[in-house]
Amino acid sequence: MASMIPYSNFDRMLHSWPFDAADDFFAPLARVTSDAGFKMDVEDTGDAYVVSAELPGVTKDQIDVELNEGRLSISVDKKESDEEKNKNYLQKETSEWQATRGVYLKDAAREGLSAKLEGGVLKVNVPKVQKQSNVTKVVID
Repeated sequence: MASMIPYSNFDRMLHSWPFDAADDFFAPLARVTSDAGFKMDVEDTGDAYVVSAELPGVTKDQIDVELNEGRLSISVDKKESDEEKNKNYLQKETSEWQATRGVYLKDAAREGLSAKLEGGVLKVNVPKVQKQSNVTKVVID
């Protein structure tokens, strides 16, 4: 069983014979770029921002969300459990990874933030600060 080759890899070997050395050379680079981040959408709903991040297979304990001077940062540190490390995989395409994404929200409020992880999607609701007038009317005596 340990010498089993998944069909997709076997098919790749047959159809890309002259180029397999180059593919093997660049494979680690492709793996790093694909796991380097996660998809994130930012929606302006008028009175708040809704930030959605796709984080399949990640638990809420592996996520850190911060708002610092208008910059919302989402950091993920996905690690394998000891139970997964002790398994004898024939093929393993999941891995440990870390990523941080951020977005600047110029009028983000510090109070009333909420976040919910459901179905592999993290949704962060960031209320906007009520606009205050920077103009002060001065009465002339």
